[in-house]
Amino acid sequence: MVLRLSVPAGDGFRAVAVDLAVKVAEYVGCPPPDATKVAGLLESLAATVASNAPGDAAGADITFEFHQVGDELLIEARCAGRSSEVRHPLSAAT
Repeated sequence: MVLRLSVPAGDGFRAVAVDLAVKVAEYVGCPPPDATKVAGLLESLAATVASNAPGDAAGADITFEFHQVGDELLIEARCAGRSSEVRHPLSAAT
């Protein structure tokens, strides 16, 4: 599974990406209480790529890609030539 979403780098549309990230996490098997943690991960990821982008990132887009890799959800973010990624386990089992 690969899902790609691009939103403006400004704060206005990040909420859409955050909501989608939580739904994707639930869809691929993350328990709902644990899926809400993905929202914070996505916000942090967006802030990292937008703040580290050269020039004015406010006019740029952030592209998020969601991948299911084994028992993890991999979220990649790119903005103005910068990229970062986070991984989140899909099950609460340790």
